[in-house]
Amino acid sequence: MKHSLGFFRLLAATAAAVVYLSNSPWLHADERRPAYFDASLPIEERIDDLLPRLSLEEKIGLVHANGKFRAGGVERLGVPYLWTADGPQGVREEVKVDSWEPAGWTSDYATAMPAGIGLAATWDTNLAEAYGRVIGEEARARNKHVMLGPAVNIVRTPICGRNYDYFGEDPWLAARLAVAYVKGMQAEQTIACIKHFAANNQERFRGTIDVDVDERALREIYLPAFEYAVREGGALSIMGAYNKLRGEYCCHNGYLLNDVLKGEWGFRGAVISDWGGTHDTREAALKGLDLEMGTRKPYEEYYLARPFQELLQNGEVPMSVLDDKVRRNLRMLFASGAFDGRRPGSINTPEHRETARRVAAEGIVLLKNEGGLLPLDPAKVGTIAVIGENAVRRFAAGGNAAGVKAFREMTSLEGITARAGAQANVLYSRGYAQREQFRGGPRDVAGVQGGGLREVSDEEARALADRAVQAAKEADVVIFIGGLTHRPGADDEGVDRADLKLPEPQDELIMRIVAANPRTAVVLIAGSPVTMEPWLSEVPAVLDAWYGGSEAGSALASVLFGDVNPSGKLPCTFPKSLADSPAHRGGARTYPGENGVVHYDEGVLVGYRWFDTKKIEPLFPFGFGLSYTTFSYANLRLAPAADSAGRVIVECDVTNTGSRAGSEVVQCYVRDGHAPVLRPEKELKAFAKVQLAPGETKTVSLELGPRAFAYYAPDRHRWVAERGTFQILVGADSRDLRLAGDYTLPATVIAE
Repeated sequence: MKHSLGFFRLLAATAAAVVYLSNSPWLHADERRPAYFDASLPIEERIDDLLPRLSLEEKIGLVHANGKFRAGGVERLGVPYLWTADGPQGVREEVKVDSWEPAGWTSDYATAMPAGIGLAATWDTNLAEAYGRVIGEEARARNKHVMLGPAVNIVRTPICGRNYDYFGEDPWLAARLAVAYVKGMQAEQTIACIKHFAANNQERFRGTIDVDVDERALREIYLPAFEYAVREGGALSIMGAYNKLRGEYCCHNGYLLNDVLKGEWGFRGAVISDWGGTHDTREAALKGLDLEMGTRKPYEEYYLARPFQELLQNGEVPMSVLDDKVRRNLRMLFASGAFDGRRPGSINTPEHRETARRVAAEGIVLLKNEGGLLPLDPAKVGTIAVIGENAVRRFAAGGNAAGVKAFREMTSLEGITARAGAQANVLYSRGYAQREQFRGGPRDVAGVQGGGLREVSDEEARALADRAVQAAKEADVVIFIGGLTHRPGADDEGVDRADLKLPEPQDELIMRIVAANPRTAVVLIAGSPVTMEPWLSEVPAVLDAWYGGSEAGSALASVLFGDVNPSGKLPCTFPKSLADSPAHRGGARTYPGENGVVHYDEGVLVGYRWFDTKKIEPLFPFGFGLSYTTFSYANLRLAPAADSAGRVIVECDVTNTGSRAGSEVVQCYVRDGHAPVLRPEKELKAFAKVQLAPGETKTVSLELGPRAFAYYAPDRHRWVAERGTFQILVGADSRDLRLAGDYTLPATVIAE
């Protein structure tokens, strides 16, 4: 009988759990078996039974780490360890218990899911839920109780080194995807840890920068994804950010954690520090932190270890504070099935790979397709020249916390060759060599390893480019595959990019290639916006494929050759220049900060809200994405919902007017022109993805709740939708609005 590596990993984990729990006296005397072992009881009753049985020292042991990714564990009472793991795109490679070094396992491969920005580009909540389920099931197979994701910070600046992890610039899009991801993961007995709470929007100075943001911007832009993931998604853990907010570190920020998260939102889960993000015992004790991880001290000297115990014993902190933290951490253990024997998990199944492929394919954004160059017909194209280093790169292991030891990762060249190689002659030329990353320096508190770049000689660079141009001349069509990588200074944790340009010499090389062969399609593999001058006007076709995970190559090939009609839409604005972005209009004050403080002077005008309100033309607008077919919109209908005040039903008819089946993302924006405060030109408030056969028409129905019309009023501490007339705009992207109608709110509404 054959078994997968996942089977043997599960068998080993189960055996270890049996050995661990067998030391508990309760398992040898059924008549004395306490209630907390009874899986039929509600979790709160089980916690109520367990909590008074724990000694002070045992409770303290449950609120701080005792391994790089491990915490808790009370052998005397059969309380298992709590195991956490990175990351948002899959279960990371196993590391040693007390070290960042790889554990050397051969059974810790996982499915690499597409980067978060690629998931966001699908605009598909069903896929987001399936994505969460894949990671949750694989985490269960690896005996991980908490996965450190999704990452839901807003893209404030297009050069943030970690934009690839996030769901874009819009709070509503990020919120809907976060809710679905969390529900999917937690349905698999794996706790989702949404991160990084809050306003962690740059990697530069992330460990010390103090964010000065007004309350409206905080509530309307930077908190909604977290809020909905908690209140609607039911997330049971949340990770504090490294940065400060208004002078207090986010991992023990009383306003964020006690007042907003636990108070207003009713969060019942645990706040986990980012690794090394804890700085003070008293603040950690009293300002909302529940589990301290990654501090660079011996475990017993962690802020929530012996120093916390001393505060408790001295009466400086009430025991109820400790009990609340323990209760929250136990909720994660019970909810994940850690006490009861979790369902078997699985890794790298065909179903998981298919989900990865679908996300990657549906997230690919067609930015340009003049003359219908795409899709290509491999039976007619003759010779295809694939040019570019990213065509043969594998990306899954990069990005530090987002890195995955992929069981397989199909490169772009492999995907193209597998799809077209039997019918067309596929040539490959590297074209350029980016300065190579090497890791070898010390690791920081998050495990990010220092290193540097190996330079490429001028002679080698010229030779690579010349060979690529010659290949372009010999081909019937060119597919240039470039973009960014996870090297330092590109899409990488801990650092931001210096600018929006493609790394040298890609811009120059593309110009040479298109001069040699005008039938050139450019494919960008990247996790954030890039500029495309001077070549955008010269090439007929451009695709943004993001980082596609395990099935990146097959997904890209399916779009290039028409097996999949592209339906991705940009989750962030692509500016023409960095200076056009709101975070870069105020000099160092607004990015990266002055004197340790970064000021969000743009307020609520983030992303397209800024570009639209200020009438700045972007390179590509938020929500943009072409298809191999065309769609028409008609018959906008607005009506109040029959069963609830303040809710509006928006309907329209969408028709596929082309010759290919395809999917369209219908986007609904709201414009408020009468509020007593500054409102953006328009804001995304609903969307739906609809699949249509050629000639088919479907009615798309969207719902706008009271929050869709509201702004946050700091003086009232409430969401307020002012009575008056709002314009409802429906279309294909934030600049391509096909339908418009007015809706009048008859009375001011205080929204939840």
